[in-house]
Amino acid sequence: MPQHPVVRRAAALVLVGFLAMSLCSPASAAARPRGDTRVFASMPAPGFPAYVHVHTNGRVYAGSYVDSGSTAPSTVVEWSADGRQLRSWTVPGQVLDEDHGVQVANQTHDGKLVLLETSTASVLTLDVRTGRFRRVVRFPDGTVPNYATWGPGGNLFVTDYGHGVIWKVPHGSPTPQRWFSSPALSSVEFGTTGIRYRAASHDLLISQQTSTDGASLPTNGHLYRLPVDTGGRPGTLRTLWTSRPGDLPDGFGIARSGHVYVALSGLSNQVVELSATGQEITRFGQPITGDNASTVPFDTPCSATFFGTRVLVANQSAVAGDASHQAILDVEVGKPGLPAYLPTTATF
Repeated sequence: MPQHPVVRRAAALVLVGFLAMSLCSPASAAARPRGDTRVFASMPAPGFPAYVHVHTNGRVYAGSYVDSGSTAPSTVVEWSADGRQLRSWTVPGQVLDEDHGVQVANQTHDGKLVLLETSTASVLTLDVRTGRFRRVVRFPDGTVPNYATWGPGGNLFVTDYGHGVIWKVPHGSPTPQRWFSSPALSSVEFGTTGIRYRAASHDLLISQQTSTDGASLPTNGHLYRLPVDTGGRPGTLRTLWTSRPGDLPDGFGIARSGHVYVALSGLSNQVVELSATGQEITRFGQPITGDNASTVPFDTPCSATFFGTRVLVANQSAVAGDASHQAILDVEVGKPGLPAYLPTTATF
């Protein structure tokens, strides 16, 4: 099975370098200047957070990957709205002598966490009231489930980091389907990452770290737009934005204004703000060093999840493996976020 995203990125990031040559009160939000970055919370061992999920219960969750060679199981961590760690759960059933990790990718309508586990290529749920895990979907061997979004019909759409495929888990079925693939989702080492369904425009936004379809340099990443018709069928994939070489666009958040905030987990170590039409507006953090004037620089930032007018950024430190940098960072962007699509049919 291919290595999980942390190890794949860490192992090949040097190659890319050569190829590239809130829930907060209105008063407190207004007091923070745009771009102000703080540490929301540290990520406990085994570290390596990849995505931050803001739950409808007002709490914040993230899962851990595991450093290559470690047999420690992954954990799911829960924080309060002000960043206090509340609980954690150990993920059962992982293949601990292989690369393993868990992404808190979403939630069900009734509040269970939706987890993507890499060593078994599975979708799990975690009931945060009882602590009970349940395996609900198993992908074919070799799949690297990465990000997930609910879509039309209560279907779950999941990106495959290893194979450039969008999987659909039909509502009420445990059997995933290969729903969409394209040469644009082909890659060298660094594959398909974030995905979000926008109900108002009936489309998916999809981020791609590199592409070998010949449309640009293979080290350029992309943000794509994929229409979805009323029958749930995919339309034509279009490029909304092309990154700089080596940026490695990862998870992203969408503002109510339509602006998109993309974590750049590659050489740049930044978060980029894009307009609704894909024009680059600004970048948060200094390139390469990731300096952001907080006590923790951007160091492989892997996602940007809205929390009020801020985005919470999972800082993975995939290459350096610096535990002091493995944290959830809080960046004030001055725009409220668009809630993730969560229909009443978002259940298994």
